[in-house]
Parts: sequence; structure tokens; C-alpha cells
Amino acid sequence: MTVDTSTAFAHPEQRAAAMAGADPLDRISVRDYVVEVEIGAFAQERGLLQKVRFNIVVEVAPVPQPLDDDVDLILSYDRLTEAVTHELQAERINLLETLAERVALRILAEPQALRAFVRIEKVDRGPYDLGVEIVRSKAADVPQASAAPRHVVGYLAAPDRLADVIAAAAGAPLILVVADEGYARPSSPDAQAQRRIDLLAMEQAAWAVAGQDARCFVVATRTELDWALRNEQISLWAPARMVADAVPPPQGDALALAVWLSEQMQAVELLVAGAAVPLATVPVRALD
Repeated sequence: MTVDTSTAFAHPEQRAAAMAGADPLDRISVRDYVVEVEIGAFAQERGLLQKVRFNIVVEVAPVPQPLDDDVDLILSYDRLTEAVTHELQAERINLLETLAERVALRILAEPQALRAFVRIEKVDRGPYDLGVEIVRSKAADVPQASAAPRHVVGYLAAPDRLADVIAAAAGAPLILVVADEGYARPSSPDAQAQRRIDLLAMEQAAWAVAGQDARCFVVATRTELDWALRNEQISLWAPARMVADAVPPPQGDALALAVWLSEQMQAVELLVAGAAVPLATVPVRALD
């Protein structure tokens, strides 16, 4: 039996010990940390809180000596639980695998952390636990920081303002938000259903505008937006998924969502074509 097989169902502490080698590192851990969170890829998991259990072990660099009982010289246990809280509050997550990856990388951003063992389990799904466990090392897994692209977000109150916003962006990577006005849609007495219908109307508008210019691509996720910005692509935002997954979900019309997106993406400027200038924490420029 291999070391990995023999420790497959053991606590991450045992796995860390088995993988330690001849010169083991110091370790800190959090055991059986349980939180209630909305998570899951299935429709029936939306709006439902589930208990999720975290077990985390982190191998750390030797502490400087003399330690002098100084908490500032160590990696605090609180940083492990704070990594969990931060990722759960950042947005709604579908997969335990995604959550484990993000928690591990956030922990490895700490200067003292060298390797992280993260096990996450759903404990409410039946007479059993469902989970994932990953191991990530700083040397191999923490990406090098790079300068964020200096991008802008543009709001179109009408499709015919596309050329104006592209010109005003002056070649900077651009994310466009299109108003949903004028597009027929069904109505629902249920507020949540109507919100989804309205967001899908914005997506229809985005696809319609994308057909005007071959340089424009419709994107729906933060990962797609990040890739598009790095590649200096003009993106038309399909908002339904990001809005539904945000914690808490942003409210308001298309212009309010353009403000929210510009702040989430840390845009250098919000260009507004065909509407009054909104309040925002990023600079706003009207094109009228």
C-alpha cells in the first residue's frame, strides 16, 4: 500500500506527516471547522444552506528565533479560517473543488505558508459525507503577480452607441454593459424569476450588439472576463451568472449593474453613453 493510499481517508494531518520527508516542516491546522453556506451546481441547491466542514493543514517555514512569544512572527490560525470566510463571501461557488483551490491559494499567499492540505466535505447530503481534498505547494502553485490590465467598462443605453464607446476607450481593454430597454420579455409574479428574466434580456441585448462588430465577444464569467482583458478583447457582458453567484447579489437596472461590474473589476473608468452619470467609486465619464 502506498503512502497516499494508506492516508486517503485519514485526517490531512496524517497525510501531511506521511509526505513530510526526512526533514519535516512545522505544521498548523484547523480541524472540523463547520459553516453553513449556499453552495452547489444543481438548481435545488440554490437558496439552500448546507453544512460544509473544513479540515486544513499548512506546512510553514521555520519561525525566526528568538520567537519571544510574539504572535506577529507566526502564521495565525485565524488566517486559515479567514481564508475560508473570504472565499465564501466573494461569490457563490458551485464546486467544492473550486472552493478548495481558492482557499489553498489564499493561504499560500501568506509569507510563512509553504504547503496547504485542504479537505472540504458536505455533511448534509445523506448518511455519508461528500468531499474533496487537495494539496498545493507555494513553489508550484502560487502564480506570480502581474500588473492588472488598465481596462474600462462602458455602458450603452442604446445599441447605436457602440462605436462611440469603443472610440472613447482609446484602445484600452473594454467590457461593455448593454441596457435591456426595448426587448420584449415575459413577466412573472415571482420577483426572483422576474430578475432572471430581466438579466436574460440584457444578455439578448449583448448578443444583438455583438453582431455589429466582429471584435466583440459575449462573455459570462469572471474567468472569461479576466482572459479577455489580458488579451485586450472587447467583451459584451452577459450578467446572469455573475449576478446570481455574487454575495450578496447586486440589485438595480443595467446602469446600476455597470457600476457594480466596474467596481468589481477595478476598472480605471466607467464610460456612460446615453444615460445620466451615476454615483460610483471609479471615475465616470459621460459621452453625451
